[in-house]
Amino acid sequence: MTTPTPSATAGLFIAFEGGDGAGKSTQAALLSDALAARGLAVVTTREPGGTPVGEKLRSLVLDHGHGEIDARCEALIFAAARAAHAAQVIAPALERGDVVITDRYIDSSIAYQGTGRGLGAETVGDLNAWATEDLWPDLTVLLDVSAAQGRVRRTAGAVTEEDRLESEPDEFHAGIRAAFLDLAAASPQRYLVLGAREPVDALAQRILERVDALLAARQEAPRDEAPLP
Repeated sequence: MTTPTPSATAGLFIAFEGGDGAGKSTQAALLSDALAARGLAVVTTREPGGTPVGEKLRSLVLDHGHGEIDARCEALIFAAARAAHAAQVIAPALERGDVVITDRYIDSSIAYQGTGRGLGAETVGDLNAWATEDLWPDLTVLLDVSAAQGRVRRTAGAVTEEDRLESEPDEFHAGIRAAFLDLAAASPQRYLVLGAREPVDALAQRILERVDALLAARQEAPRDEAPLP
């Protein structure tokens, strides 16, 4: 698998990862609001989705009622949505110098399809590196949640049914959690791993502090040099 390296662009690319129910969307929104309040240009997006074709593919791969979707087909749908997302949304925003915050990115495919579906982390990682032209985050915030706690969070007060991946058994989600933690352990310099059960405000503060450090380092570094997190 291609070794992930931060994006060498004027902007800053941040991905939120973790199991279903970890609170990624909440923290992504809080970070976006905090940075926008400082006058920074922020693009907040999600996967699968972020583009018209990506949203259609999201419905196809996550909604029930589309018949059987085998593991390879599932991986390719996610990669296709991500290719459009990277080319049409993420890369242009980074070139403008914006901060891009995405709810899920390549690591989700490595965890869910590579490990969860048994396709292999390297195979899925290489597929998505090709699909995105090796566009990797500068920082990946991993919100760690157990399978049991994730299910409690997803189903508490839920008004819609779980999607295809959310409805997988706890054993599947436990494997996803382990896969995310393995990815973080292999590249600690580009991860911030936090326990999802910490208070929302405390998590938001720790994330903002890490992003502030990245922004400061980027301002100090030469333009042709991408600083490590």
